[in-house]
Amino acid sequence: MKIAAVQRLRRKLAADLPVWGMWVTLESPSITEMAVALDLDWVVIDAEHGHLDWKEIVDHLRATVRSETVALVRIAELNGALIKRALDIGADGIVIPWVESAEQLRQAVAFARYPAEGIRGIGAERATAWGQAFVEHTAEANEHVLVVPIIETVRTMRQVPLMCKVEGVELFFFGPADYSSTAGYRGQWEGPGVAEQILQMKDTIRAAGKHCGVIATSPDNQCERQLQGFRAIGLGMDSGLLLRSLKGALAAVGNDRPIRASLIPDTKPSVPPPLARPTESFRPDRPEVMNAVGAGLRTELARGVQFECLVGSHNRAKQLTTGFVTFAPGAILPQHTHTFTESITLLSGSITVEVQGRSYNLKKLDNLVIPAGLAHLARNPSASSPAVLHVALPTETPTRTLTDTFFPRRKMPDDSTGVPGSERCNRIATARRFAAGPNTEFIDCFNETLMPGIEMSGGYGLFQPGGRLPAHFHDFDESICIITGTATCVVEGRRYSMSDGATALQPRGRVHYFINESNGPMEMLWVYAGPKPERIVVDERCATVEGNPWK
Repeated sequence: MKIAAVQRLRRKLAADLPVWGMWVTLESPSITEMAVALDLDWVVIDAEHGHLDWKEIVDHLRATVRSETVALVRIAELNGALIKRALDIGADGIVIPWVESAEQLRQAVAFARYPAEGIRGIGAERATAWGQAFVEHTAEANEHVLVVPIIETVRTMRQVPLMCKVEGVELFFFGPADYSSTAGYRGQWEGPGVAEQILQMKDTIRAAGKHCGVIATSPDNQCERQLQGFRAIGLGMDSGLLLRSLKGALAAVGNDRPIRASLIPDTKPSVPPPLARPTESFRPDRPEVMNAVGAGLRTELARGVQFECLVGSHNRAKQLTTGFVTFAPGAILPQHTHTFTESITLLSGSITVEVQGRSYNLKKLDNLVIPAGLAHLARNPSASSPAVLHVALPTETPTRTLTDTFFPRRKMPDDSTGVPGSERCNRIATARRFAAGPNTEFIDCFNETLMPGIEMSGGYGLFQPGGRLPAHFHDFDESICIITGTATCVVEGRRYSMSDGATALQPRGRVHYFINESNGPMEMLWVYAGPKPERIVVDERCATVEGNPWK
């Protein structure tokens, strides 16, 4: 145990200074040596996930000897034998996953301390200088050992005030991905509402005089987390930092691509090599249009159901209409059909949509796509709260036909993804994601591959700070709605700041890109007036005033 390193860490935390660290998952102790050489305050050697064995763990611990970098080991579960072994081979403390109660936390502290305060056995290993320093080590270990729980389940939230009272615990980590999974948003780093809950727990912990840690997702996020009050901030995982650097280098040459779970690389990059400029055949015939919520055309579709059109015939869109439909509490849009496809995404509140009697309850950001000719209706089941939907239609002149055809009602499971060959339901918590550019996650919700015969394509995009797309244009009109955060839209050198549902109409041929220049995440819904979600990437100069190909 490196007493000086632990004391330095505590002094910084007591002074409300950040302590920077890294998660270690790869075998080479050179990784930890680099962290020590850069004077990181801490490393967590991960023995929960991955493949590190105890020999590799002790090699990482040895790389921190005679340094002021605190070495923690994340064990696989709350287990006395694992805690004892990690501490015996020289860890300065332990990180325990999935801690959900004060009682579990007290048990962890007991496992990490020698009697009489705990039940840790004394071993003749590295911690005691192989049995040569029993008295010295056991006299100081209980006072200095670090016990760090990870809060990563929804049920833990109510237990946090009690956990803050457990003696011997001064630092709590958060696991946003697992927390999101237990909240119903599997596969997301911070699903809807999760960020707010984590900040609420952080405030509770800080008010109790304790400290909080979390892994940052980007350099900008590091600064954001510090401003939020997190003090033990992870720069990332070793593998993640390596991949971030590799993907950034590949993106710079137009060769970035996602990594699949199969580990089989894509046969071609997700971003094709850029063209020098668009050909003359793509010269646009209209300017871009930025549309703020509240400035669109309003139509009452039914009693208590209002549609605000942001992209459509009124601003010269071609084969595309998008906007917001607001349902008053209890409002119903009667059963009807269209001669074209309709996309519906829930933004707030509750909505139930019936497609030929099949009833879907959508959660926030779930998307339902209804092909032409299928009778459907929608209702707001809440008696007190409105519901807001984003809708998209592959026409600039939308119409509907009311129908009273009876269909037996059948409630679809909450995880239903629709009916093959009919409607498609995209569940935000489980939808497949891919990278469309640095620091981005995209979901394809509908296109001709997913739904043969469809007339449009579209989906969801998440931009972390610094996330962006390359300069590009389309062979069709596009609607882009910013649903969370703030986006910068650049069109041939013209810059626009967009937020709060603002929706851009990008006509065919306009060179543009979106970038998140803020310190928080940004989310968008995008719709193409074409069945293939294709971007034609061009040289970045085409998106500047000087390089505008159409001037």
